[in-house]
This record gives sequence, C-alpha cells and structure tokens, in this order.
Amino acid sequence: MSMTATRTDYDLLPYAGEHHEELSFIRKYIFSTDHKTIGKQFLFMSLIFMLLGGIMAMMIRWQLGFPGQPMPGGTLLPETMSPGGIILPEFYASLLTMHGTFMIFFAIMPLLVGVFGNLLIPLQIGAPDMAFPKLNMLSFWLAVPSGLMMLASFFVIGGAAGSGWTAYAPLSADGQYTGVYMGQRLWLLALFILGFSSITGAVNYITTVINMRAPGLTWFRLPLSVWALFITAILALLAMPILAGALIMLFTDHALGTTFFRPAAGGEPLLWQHLFWFFGHPEVYILILPAMGIVSEILANGARKPVFGYKAMVFAICAIAFLGWIVWGHHMFMSGMNPMLGTTFMFSTIVIAVPSAIKVFNWLGTLWKGSIVFHVPFLNAAAFVSLFIIGGLSGVFMASTPVDIVITDTYFIVAHIHYVLFGGSLFGIFAGITYWYPKMFGTMMNELWGKIHFAGTFVTYNLVFFPMHELGLQGMMRRIYDPNNYVYLQHLQPLNTFISVSAFALFAFQMIFMVNFLYSIWFGKKAADNPWRATTLEWSTPSPPPHGNFQQMPTVYRGPHEYSVPGAREDFSPQWESGGAGAPSPTHHATAH
Repeated sequence: MSMTATRTDYDLLPYAGEHHEELSFIRKYIFSTDHKTIGKQFLFMSLIFMLLGGIMAMMIRWQLGFPGQPMPGGTLLPETMSPGGIILPEFYASLLTMHGTFMIFFAIMPLLVGVFGNLLIPLQIGAPDMAFPKLNMLSFWLAVPSGLMMLASFFVIGGAAGSGWTAYAPLSADGQYTGVYMGQRLWLLALFILGFSSITGAVNYITTVINMRAPGLTWFRLPLSVWALFITAILALLAMPILAGALIMLFTDHALGTTFFRPAAGGEPLLWQHLFWFFGHPEVYILILPAMGIVSEILANGARKPVFGYKAMVFAICAIAFLGWIVWGHHMFMSGMNPMLGTTFMFSTIVIAVPSAIKVFNWLGTLWKGSIVFHVPFLNAAAFVSLFIIGGLSGVFMASTPVDIVITDTYFIVAHIHYVLFGGSLFGIFAGITYWYPKMFGTMMNELWGKIHFAGTFVTYNLVFFPMHELGLQGMMRRIYDPNNYVYLQHLQPLNTFISVSAFALFAFQMIFMVNFLYSIWFGKKAADNPWRATTLEWSTPSPPPHGNFQQMPTVYRGPHEYSVPGAREDFSPQWESGGAGAPSPTHHATAH
C-alpha cells in the first residue's frame, strides 16, 4: 500500500502564507511548538553543558599535568571538593564521570540530534513543522530538568556519581554508595528522564520523514543529512528503552536493595555491561551518523560537486546502523568471555569498518577535482573526515582481541574515543552550526574569526589527543588520579604536562567560537536567503524562515546535491526549481511503500 507524502493527515499545520494567531513571549520563545525555536533551545542548552563539560576537562588535565598543585580558582570550590584548591581523589572520580556524561548525553547527542534534527528535517523535506509539535516541545522540556538534576548531584551528600560514565557494577550498585551517596541515584534518574526525551524526539522524526515529505521528494531525493537523522532516530527509538530498563534495575539495586548486579547477594555485574553496551554501541552511531550526514552535504557544497555515490552512502548509513547492534561485545574482551564468542565479536567489529570506509572513500571522491570553496563550514567538515580516519584506524586496532587485551582501559582508548567523538562529532557540529547559522538567526558568523577558531582548534586538538596514544602504549591507565604514584609512569610526566598545556590552549580557542557565535546573533552581517548557493529546500526560504517555513507546499524536481550539472545556467541546481536535464513534471508525488 502506498502512502503519499503530501501532508494529508496534517492539514492543521499551517504554512507561512496562512493565518497565524499572535503568541505571547512565553508561548513563542519558552514553551514553543515551532521546530526552529525548539532547535535553538536545544542549541543553547547543549552549548552550556558543553562549556561545563569543558571546564571539568580542564580540571582533570590540571590534576594530571600538575598533580598535587593548587588549581587556579580552586579555592572557590567547597572544601569537601577542593581543600586549598587541590583536587581530592573522590572529586576527581566525579569529574571524570560527569565530564563524560555531560559531553555525551547533554552536549553532543542533543546538539546533533536535538538541534539539527529539529532545524533540518521539516525544512529539508518541505514541511511546515514536525508531525507532533507539542510532543516536540515535551522532548526539550524533559531534557532541561534532566540536566539540572545531573548538575545538582554535585551538591548533595557524598557528591556526584564517581563510578565512571559507564557506571559499571558493582561499584555503582553497592559498596560505599549504598544508602549514603545520593549522587549516583540522581545520575540514574536524570539519564532515565533524558531517555524519554530521546524517545519522544525519535518518534517525531520518524513520523515526520515518512509522512510529510513534499511532492516529488522520493526517498532517494532526501538530503543525506535527513537520511542520517532518520536512521539515527530509529537507533534511538530501539536503543534508549534498553538503557532505561537497565537504569531501573541499577536504581533498585542502589536504593531498594535488589540484587540484579550485586555479586555479594547473587547478582551478576557483567549483566550491566551487556545491557549498557547493547545500548552503548548503537549510541556511538547516534553520536556520529548525524555528523556524517551534515559533513556529506557541506563537502558537496564546498567542492561544488554532487556527492560521489549517493546511494552507496545511504546504504552505508543503513549498514552501519544494522551492524552496530552485533558488535557490543568488543567493549568486554577483558571480561572473561568465551574465546570463540570474542572472536565472533572481533570479526563483526572489523566488518563494520567496511561501510565506514565506503563513506570515507566517497567523501574523498566528492572532493576529487572539485572547485573547492574554503569557507568555514567546509574547513570543519574536512577536519571531520581527516580526524575520523585516525579514530577509525585506531578502532581497527582495538577490534583485534589480542591487541585490545594489551591496550584496553589505557589512554589509547581515551585517544580513540576523543578522535571519534571530539575530532569527529564536534567538528561536524562546528561545520553544521556555521553552515546553517543563517537559517537559525538570519545573520552570518564572522568568517575570519571562524577560520582562526578552526585552525587553532585543529592544531591544539591534535597536540592534546594524538600523544595520548603513546601514553596508552606506555601503560598509563585511564582514570588514574596521580601518575607519579606509579614508578613506571613517572617518566611520562613531561608528556602529561605538555598535553595539559595544549588542552588549556584548546579550551581558549573555544572561547573564540562562543564570542563569534553570540556576537553574530545581534551584530553579524545580514544573511541572504541562500548565502552558500546550496541546493536543498531550506535555502528557498527567507533567513530565518517564518513560522510555517514555506509560503506554500514546495515541489521537488531533482536530487539533493546537484552541483555543476552539465548544461545548467549556474553551478548549482536547486531542488525547488523546475527545468533542466532530468527534471520530472510538477505533478510527480513522492510515495513511501
């Protein structure tokens, strides 16, 4: 049975040319149901949590670079955390835990999925809004109290959770935390609430993409950013309930004395690892797939060429999503699993590198002989590709069980995850924010300061994280409080100090981005409707788009990334313009089978 994509079930959602009632300030900007406003709400929330996570990272690097020395400004912290400005071991464990939690769950995930999902999906498929605007509002207002609850855990008896962002049992289930430490319980409750935010958002994204595409917008005319967000939403819809169930079990162990994960009472701590990583490895792709879609679009725009192998890119995204469910065991090679089972996970992990490699080669094919425009979004997208390659190659090393046994839980792993989630996701975020900034705020970010931020971030990023591979190979374990306590690590202290100084420089360059971002909202150059000479539907609207997005339902005539088409008047052929080679008739309608 076919299903037309002409919004027949959503006629109550008005386009921009239709009548709108005036809304109060609170309804328009606080409790808004407009997908663009909700996307900006996610943006500001996520940037705040990213700043907090970055400050925690600087405190961690101070302790590793200058162990035992008073931290600048540390006397402002409560004595229970930092007496005399010196970081205590317990507080250090909380910093590690909350840095990972904030960056993964409250910064990168809402930035990529909450911001770009809300901003791009309706605009790029020709819809006036999400399928369920009120549910969309709820997804944001579930995330806010979740983040505040997580932040408040620093100020309860016993301090914030200190069992790592993976919360491995039995440390997170009993021991010193049981009955006294509330921080771990707040951590569990906050993530449980955040999971509902992700689920409601995923339901909305999937429904919107399936049902609300404009006439002519068939599945293989969707921009790769929409494809990536659509597949990501499916992953989130399937993965988050698994985490929610595990969180409930761990919370009852911690608060009610059940024995799911407590070995002293007959529980199985490895069960937590299986449940967490069965969610956690799809979560890795929730954090990277949207960036892959964003980067694909920006590289094509910068190279002024169509995406090389569009359908192969789509199938690679689908393959990554499917294979992501059968590789979780590679996080547990050291758990004592059966060697035959470990070998199975090893092969499946190596296989998942194939669709990732397809995407890399297709990105390089897109750039090959292109008429490249080195604007700030393109530079950040190119950095994403280069750093993702490094992170991917180190991942192939870790997929091999014999190698992983040596390097597991060392700083080699820390380097790998940051090359994927910082060098990968965060450079994709920088590319996306600078590229779609005109559609969010109607102005342009400063190009010169954008390039200074890019260059400084790229250089200092590599100075911070590439040497961590050497730390790992030398045997420095992750989550170590003071490397000088270990004789075999003392000779690495100069390298740790160098990494810390580089990290402070990296943090300083992010202040350039924050100032440029905020300054440009009010004082930036006014943006044209299509400043990047791009081809997808959002660039047919004013900057920023009005409520309802389009004056009337647009019609799509061609694929999403048609640059430098032979015989065309210009070097880009927008989806909304009829005429040209291969253009269908305006009566063509998209169908989903």
